[in-house]
Amino acid sequence: MKAFTQLNGLVCPIDRANVDTDAIIPKQFLKSIKRSGFGPYLFDEWRYTDQGEPGMDCTHRPLRKDFVLNQSRYQGAKILLARDNFGCGSSREHAPWAIEDYGFQVMIAPSFADIFFGNSYKNGILPIMLPAFVVDKLFAECAAQEGYRLSVDLASQKVTTPAGESFGFDITPHRKHCLMNGLDEIGLTLQHAEAIRTFEAKHKAAQPWLFA
Repeated sequence: MKAFTQLNGLVCPIDRANVDTDAIIPKQFLKSIKRSGFGPYLFDEWRYTDQGEPGMDCTHRPLRKDFVLNQSRYQGAKILLARDNFGCGSSREHAPWAIEDYGFQVMIAPSFADIFFGNSYKNGILPIMLPAFVVDKLFAECAAQEGYRLSVDLASQKVTTPAGESFGFDITPHRKHCLMNGLDEIGLTLQHAEAIRTFEAKHKAAQPWLFA
């Protein structure tokens, strides 16, 4: 998992509340358990006019031109701006996989579904909850200004607008440590690799019949 410390990124707005994980990555793509390759299918039913299937080449698929991910002004966006209860529905981890694979590193919303919120951290994405009136302000500024960017600093836990206005956000010390050091659950475990090897050696010596 890549470490995250700070970002100055283009913002892409998804101006819908209660966006569920089936909208983020439809059910037919759950056949794969690899973490990569889901980016082209992010918001598949909103993004394309045809039916998406796993393994499909999306290069020449017909696009819904009014959908934000297909608009030139939002190409290369790294920050996803959303409404209440983003990521509700099923607990599929494919949803943050698709968001991360597309290139989003930060999500900002008034609220997120709990399981999706936790899965995002585990996959190197920073979900930021800001008050609804602040999110309203960011949506308005994003609509009014093409190329709208926000600066996110994890160390100071602040989101800063182009005008210099800053908003603080909360994050647990553990999640902050993991993101800043690029540690997923496997990475955290590997930090104790030597202690694990020592325990296994002692266990094998004490109960050798279990390893025969």
